[in-house]
Amino acid sequence: MNTTPEHDERIAKMTFGSVYPHYVTKVEKKGRTGDELHQVIEWLTGFDEEKIQELITSKVTFAEFFSKANLNPKASLIKGVICGYRIEDIETPLTQQVRYLDKLVDELAKGKKMEKILREG
Repeated sequence: MNTTPEHDERIAKMTFGSVYPHYVTKVEKKGRTGDELHQVIEWLTGFDEEKIQELITSKVTFAEFFSKANLNPKASLIKGVICGYRIEDIETPLTQQVRYLDKLVDELAKGKKMEKILREG
């Protein structure tokens, strides 16, 4: 599935710190914790809590965020539809990576077990 160049550019320029509070609100409204959110982000990117805060403070874009990340080898197991796009069919790597994160946050908010979210077993 092709996204438009404008869509991809908009995502690349968006700052992680501008979206992060929405992730926190989404998961906490559904009874999950900020610690669980950090666990999911760390699983996907390799960033610990301290690094996440540093990236928020330094106002990195998603392009910078994912260029610094050590993407989990199991990330390709993240499948499904998010924001109207089938994740596994997105051709732009950065857009796909951002949607991986969105999908994990979604799964956390929907009450999925952590083992399933982290693609264990």
